[in-house]
Amino acid sequence: MFRAGKPLGPGVRAASWDAVVDALRTVHDPEIPVNIYDLGLVYRLDIAANGNVAVDMTLTAPACPVAGTMPALVAEAVAAAPGVGEVVVTLVWDPPWTPDRMSDDARMVLDIP
Repeated sequence: MFRAGKPLGPGVRAASWDAVVDALRTVHDPEIPVNIYDLGLVYRLDIAANGNVAVDMTLTAPACPVAGTMPALVAEAVAAAPGVGEVVVTLVWDPPWTPDRMSDDARMVLDIP
């Protein structure tokens, strides 16, 4: 489990879904030119009313060389979005990632039909 951010101050509005997704789209697997959201690596995204965010994500393979750093990068990127409080990123392996999880945009970039 990886954590970042801090509680929002009183009266600060929680981030929107789109703002958090935009933050997730700033994180890329260094070996693949597509962001983690469009790669389908994000399995669950919860945004609480207090701005706290929980992300369950996976990697393309358990032996991925960024397994030790990617979740922390995701937590930091999401925590930097306006209206986000504390962020918890959990790395999960079930179900295993497959290319079927990629968005149409990711498929186009990677030239996968």
